Amino acid sequence: MKIGLIGVGRLGICFALLLEKAGYEVIASDVRESYINDLNNRIINTSEPFVQDYLSESKNFKATRSNLEVIRECDIIYTLVATPSLPDGSYDISSIWNVVKDFENVDFPVQGKSLVVGCTTNPGDCEKFQEKLQAYGVDVFYNPEFIAQGSIIKDLQNADMVLIGGRGNHLYELNDIYLKIQENPPRIYCMSTKAAELTKIAVNCFLTTKISYANMVGQVLSLSGMEDEIFHVLEAIGSDTRVGNKYMKYGFGFGGPCLPRDNRAFDAYMKELGLNNNLGSTTDDFNNEHAKFLFNYFVNKNTENLPFYFDYISYKKGTDILTESQQYRLCLDLLDHGYVAYVNDIPDIIDQVSTYLYDKYYDRIRFVKDEKDLPSKFFRINL
Repeated sequence: MKIGLIGVGRLGICFALLLEKAGYEVIASDVRESYINDLNNRIINTSEPFVQDYLSESKNFKATRSNLEVIRECDIIYTLVATPSLPDGSYDISSIWNVVKDFENVDFPVQGKSLVVGCTTNPGDCEKFQEKLQAYGVDVFYNPEFIAQGSIIKDLQNADMVLIGGRGNHLYELNDIYLKIQENPPRIYCMSTKAAELTKIAVNCFLTTKISYANMVGQVLSLSGMEDEIFHVLEAIGSDTRVGNKYMKYGFGFGGPCLPRDNRAFDAYMKELGLNNNLGSTTDDFNNEHAKFLFNYFVNKNTENLPFYFDYISYKKGTDILTESQQYRLCLDLLDHGYVAYVNDIPDIIDQVSTYLYDKYYDRIRFVKDEKDLPSKFFRINL
């Protein structure tokens, strides 16, 4: 069976290569010509584990700039295009609508094909896509992935659950895909597209709440003179099976390209329903206050006014993503208040921020390749 993907960014390429490895013939499209050429030459610039190896080994993977080629050749077509956040927190789904238009504008029959939306959408969006495409005999499914940057392939292979929204001819095949790509038998939950869309953002809203709760407890213990017991207290709380230890850690607030956005999207949808006092906005507010708490905490701990050292400023160690990074925010806050900051020289990060940081902060920001390049005394940012 041929499976198509429209939009092969960080997540899309990982999913495509897992499909190919599972025995499917895969055709993927993207708008970036140089990127497509590199993929067809089995070259990719990424820090994601396993991706280059899987790409090099692939025999039945093809990249193209033509969405129409993907639609023509495949019966199941995933779309993983970008859905950026709007000012109110909801998702901009215009790129998905462009894919829907591609189905409408083809000069060949598309009856019996399925469009599987894998990018995050607002509850009810897929119903609108289905209304538009039902006249063409195309089924619409919603199948989001629960992954973290830096471990996408392993997360796809070991998902806690698989969420499939919708009904149609290829429901069995969608289930079968996960039986093949997952290392353990997956727990698959089938429901309506709208319920699945809500489930996706509700899960991440719960995670932001759990992270905020752990940080709140950590703040209380720190201010109560029990800073050295934070880990054990949270471990004890998490050992209760009703709570669980995942995400029950004290540290920086939540960041990255998924959790903050899904949290705000859930908040936006609740407000649309008339529910204004909700956890989405509460945890977002707490996350902001926690950033201020950590700034004061580190400044007060640094009694000798030493230069601060950041081992990483991305939102998560091992990634090159600065989106809503709480570590990067702290670095900027310290620089804005006149402190000196040293940052580990990670090329993918430096390329993004070095010019801006040097222009604004001059010699108060320094990038180092090795800890031996640090001054004899420094204050390490560590939680």
